[in-house]
Amino acid sequence: MSEVASPGDTRRFVVALREKTAGDVDDGVTARATYSMDASNYRHVPLAVVFPKDPEDLDAVLRLSREHGVPVTARGAGTSIGGQALGRGVVVDFSRYLNRVLEIDPDAKTARVQPGVVLDTLQSAAAEHSLVFGPDPSTHSRCTIGGMIGNDACGSHSVAWGRTADNVISLDVLTADGARLHAGPTTAEQRFRQAAEPGRAGEIHRRIQELVASNLALLRQGYPDLPRRVSGYALDQLLPENEGNLARALVGTEGTCAVVAEATLRLVRAPAARTLVVAGYIDDIAAADAVSRVLPLRPLTVEGMGADLVAALLARGRRPAAVDLLPRGGGWLFVEVGGDTAADALERGEQMAEALRHSTDANTVVASDPADQRGLWSIREAAAGIATRMADGSEAWPGWEDAAVPPHRLGPYLRDFRELLRSHGLRGIPYGHFGEGCVHVRIDFGLTEPAGRRGFRSFMEEVADLVVAYGGSLSGEHGDGQARAELLPRMYSPELIALFEQFKAIWDPGDVLNPGNLVRPRPLDADLRFDGPTRQLPITLKYPHDGGDFATATRRCVGVGKCIDTSSGVMCPSYMVTGREEHSTRGRARLLSEMMRGETVTDGWRSEEVRDALDLCLACKGCLSDCPVHVDMASYKAEFLHHHYAGRLRPASHYTLGFLPLLARLAALAPGPANALLAAPGVGGLVKKLGGIAPERQVPRFARRTLRAALRRATRRTSGRSPDDSRPAVVLWPDTFTNHFAPEIGVAAVRVLEYAGFDVRLPRAPVCCGLTWVSTGQLGVARRILRRTLRTLGPELRAGTPIVGLEPSCLATLRHDSRELLDDDELAGLPQRVHTLAGFLAEHAPDVRFPTVEAAAVTQQHCHQHAVFGHADDERLLDRLGVDNQTLDSGCCGLAGNFGMERGHYDVSVAAANRVLVPAIEAASPETLVLADGFSCRTQIEDLTGRRALHLAEVIARSLP
Repeated sequence: MSEVASPGDTRRFVVALREKTAGDVDDGVTARATYSMDASNYRHVPLAVVFPKDPEDLDAVLRLSREHGVPVTARGAGTSIGGQALGRGVVVDFSRYLNRVLEIDPDAKTARVQPGVVLDTLQSAAAEHSLVFGPDPSTHSRCTIGGMIGNDACGSHSVAWGRTADNVISLDVLTADGARLHAGPTTAEQRFRQAAEPGRAGEIHRRIQELVASNLALLRQGYPDLPRRVSGYALDQLLPENEGNLARALVGTEGTCAVVAEATLRLVRAPAARTLVVAGYIDDIAAADAVSRVLPLRPLTVEGMGADLVAALLARGRRPAAVDLLPRGGGWLFVEVGGDTAADALERGEQMAEALRHSTDANTVVASDPADQRGLWSIREAAAGIATRMADGSEAWPGWEDAAVPPHRLGPYLRDFRELLRSHGLRGIPYGHFGEGCVHVRIDFGLTEPAGRRGFRSFMEEVADLVVAYGGSLSGEHGDGQARAELLPRMYSPELIALFEQFKAIWDPGDVLNPGNLVRPRPLDADLRFDGPTRQLPITLKYPHDGGDFATATRRCVGVGKCIDTSSGVMCPSYMVTGREEHSTRGRARLLSEMMRGETVTDGWRSEEVRDALDLCLACKGCLSDCPVHVDMASYKAEFLHHHYAGRLRPASHYTLGFLPLLARLAALAPGPANALLAAPGVGGLVKKLGGIAPERQVPRFARRTLRAALRRATRRTSGRSPDDSRPAVVLWPDTFTNHFAPEIGVAAVRVLEYAGFDVRLPRAPVCCGLTWVSTGQLGVARRILRRTLRTLGPELRAGTPIVGLEPSCLATLRHDSRELLDDDELAGLPQRVHTLAGFLAEHAPDVRFPTVEAAAVTQQHCHQHAVFGHADDERLLDRLGVDNQTLDSGCCGLAGNFGMERGHYDVSVAAANRVLVPAIEAASPETLVLADGFSCRTQIEDLTGRRALHLAEVIARSLP
């Protein structure tokens, strides 16, 4: 039906789904567009997306899909790299409702879970009993147990604890034709009783047992012997010597045979403490050669990577401190050991390091500090995103993503693999689970061009033969899907391939479940997301890192889903509140990509679906730093709004909040009357209504005197110190928020800078970065404002005078967004000149010692500072001041400039703040300082907690004479 159904047939099917299920059913353009891709190279637009609430919903979806001839694809986090989470029929998303840990049995060391449970949720529940689920892929913060079962996921600790298949005890499953089965290991007597059961369940058991009994020799001899053999169906698990383990045979079937309703899992005792040993070698091949000497030492994990991965990481932006912890070398093994105590783990780590130095001539680092370990592991875990762009910025893609060979043959395989890449003129960055011979790599296939797609097929066929020649598996972790299933006949005999087809037919004779994967697969070079039209829509921003092309910019998102991690980090605040795919960075990128394609989203820049999804984007820029490939959704939103409202009436808030700098300058002529008018009964409410401002918000009061006026009247040099001739003059940026609403912060900053010996100056005329026009998509105005500012700053820029700003969002606009608006020659070095206060002092006055401020503090880090500048300099300065500081992992405050002030956004804005920020401040003692450099952050904190937050400048100034 999905290929040829009429609109009427589709409508009747969707209506039936809504009538027969209690969960959510969505067949709108937004859902179909956001679920059209996963983390693979493929694209399939579904008819509808269903979020079942219980197994009865699942049963109804399967029954109706069978009756209407609609394929069913089960989906967890949507991070499948082979295309297994895509379908042209109904996509069943388990993440919204069927996502509970039902039971932890600490005595039996088991967990009973629903398929939508996120792995980290399970790990948190198990950790209360000092237990852990062994498989731990790098997507642990968002991947679901159902998805892990579908792909037989592994992770870095499979050396010690095995794959998902090794840790599944039993499964409760539903078949496409209505049967419910309990699958697990069995005795011969139990298998006899199962075969005698009446109905469809008994038929399935009988036919499977007949298949096994007729093919014992083939099942015993037809599979390669290696720890990471994930490709194909694991029919050897059905052998009598494997207890006829139907559950393990279903793991890795990628949703093609049955749908998991519940799983019982094996847990293991987690080491009380761990130590990480990093061993450096001349390159990643030498590191791979060393693996066979590491494994006998019984590590928990052996991960490998090369210098090209580190180079790609450094090309992304700021240098992570953990890079400096790596030992000398061009390739590294990450070897983890455990112990009953920290001292025991450290001793074992030192013994491991000594053994590696002696046996493999490695340079080693022993990391026992948990913070150092997290930093080092973060390099490896970010690889799935980092490797999607080469160090020079060119695009790289999955396809040949996770092949595995016997670990002792990994070094020679890597040599031949790199040679094969060179012979095809391709590049890739190998890394992965070296302890089990599994190598991840993304390759710069030219998939956007016909010649590149032909080369893609040619390479895939040759590299499949290479892996098979080494006794390996096409997939060692992520499954086959559409990406590799076509190549399975190169790995398995025709007889075994025929058994795969028989096994699938036993379970799903109507081919309803995830067709086109594993059995009778679609071609590996069909349905590529790059096929089809791409609109040439006009753009305004420059996209310097994407060749000036908006379509290339939206392709940055490859679907690894870090933006749907709700446990920590800045992105994506609206998704953390709503849990809806279209409110994630990934979902919005999918919508924009579909808009550029013009098939599902047909209205281009006028699309209401895209507008509505972007409406709840806070433009926090968290994705710019937290997304592994630096999707910049704030810029994409500005671009969209610019075109969407071109020649049309804009929302009222675009005229009030967008033109705030000009309105503030008018109010500065008579701030008292302006404040009185806004506070007058009835008037303030009317102003907010007409201005598109949320009625729940208090309008900030204008300062009685602007910063410029305050500095003209104040007595300068209150510290009694004279400018230090060795110090440069510095321009203090008088942003709109500091100048008109919080001039006391600017005065404090002047005191701090003068104490450090700097001659502080203000620009000779009013300046503005254009932030409010950028955030409301009025890019033409923003460009004119910025050009006027550059003319005002001309003498300072030509002299190389540094600029210190106090409002992080304005600084981020000057440092980052200015490059999107203007060419480098127009900017005259402006982006490089701007600094945060702490960053400026760290670079230009590292020797200055301020008096200590003995206090505890909690800090709300501004999301734009997090994204563009980082917070490390602030942390170090607070430490030098003697402030016992805790920087909250709270993400955006939720106000986010104009976002939280706009009508219709209040609930999401407050919910974002209530996740971490508000509870942390309410729990802090009255004596604890609350720090927030951003005007929005301070406003949100005061509105919701009644606490006044301080700027860093005010904290330092408190210590001065």
